[in-house]
Amino acid sequence: MNSFVAASHSLASQAMDTVADWFSDGDPTGRLILTVLLVGALFVVRWLVLRAMKARTETAESFFRTKKVIAYAVTIVGIFGLARIWFGGGGGITTYLGILSAGIAIALADVLESLAGWLFIVTRRPFRIGDRIEIGGRRGDVVDIRAFRFSMLEIGAWVDADQSTGRLIHVPNGMVFSEQLTNYTEGFPYIWDEISVMVTFESDWKAAERIVADALAEHAPDSNEPAIVNAIRDAGHQYLIRYRHLAPATYVTAKDSGVVISGRYLVGARSRRGVSDALWRSILEALESDETVDLAYPTSRTVLADELRVRSLGGESQA
Repeated sequence: MNSFVAASHSLASQAMDTVADWFSDGDPTGRLILTVLLVGALFVVRWLVLRAMKARTETAESFFRTKKVIAYAVTIVGIFGLARIWFGGGGGITTYLGILSAGIAIALADVLESLAGWLFIVTRRPFRIGDRIEIGGRRGDVVDIRAFRFSMLEIGAWVDADQSTGRLIHVPNGMVFSEQLTNYTEGFPYIWDEISVMVTFESDWKAAERIVADALAEHAPDSNEPAIVNAIRDAGHQYLIRYRHLAPATYVTAKDSGVVISGRYLVGARSRRGVSDALWRSILEALESDETVDLAYPTSRTVLADELRVRSLGGESQA
């Protein structure tokens, strides 16, 4: 009996010594176990925090933003925790970062560029979630921003005007350094739009201009609306944006096939197609009842200055 107890005690001591060796600084097995425990603990903490925040968050948008912040925090803690486990104190971490940066700078240049782009996006804010932007010839509403890419809900493409196609576009963050970025809604959430109506040279172009002006007065947004006035004021505080004339206006020019009446108006970035549709319906209805105005289309004319003899199917005739 005594020998059995002694043997059990010896085995327990050996097991404890083995575990102690695993978690020592020189044994990679212990570091691997600590790594698994750290990753598992971070996932559990993240799940618990998200569960608690979901119960207290009122809107889906607020919960989405909170989830992104928690994800960033967990990632940063995990990076520093893994560095501490595998490389010890500050000197080890410094050496590790120096070696790692030299190799990654060559092998993962695109990844580093995307990470730098993410830092630029979150610090300088060229756009935010919900903004409508265009980059690299693609347009869409930003729906997500991550460390290496951001996502847009595409507009345009095979769909006319600025309506959604339903496709998600994932764009590397590094493109903010190499491609021109256009933001439809930053600073001033309105854009200028134009609608052009071409009438024949024989038409009463003044009547056509009145028709376009009446349609603008009826359907274009009122430039004196408080929302537009406040947006102009806020834009002036943030950027050097100055608009003196916000009311809809008409312009007249001549083209090869007729006279063009252009109506210019201010509209919300996401309301352009709806307003354009209402304008065209009003203009076409007015043109139906006005016999002095006809829509033009590409035409060509031949003017005969001298008498010509034209041969017809029935013989010869003088023209």
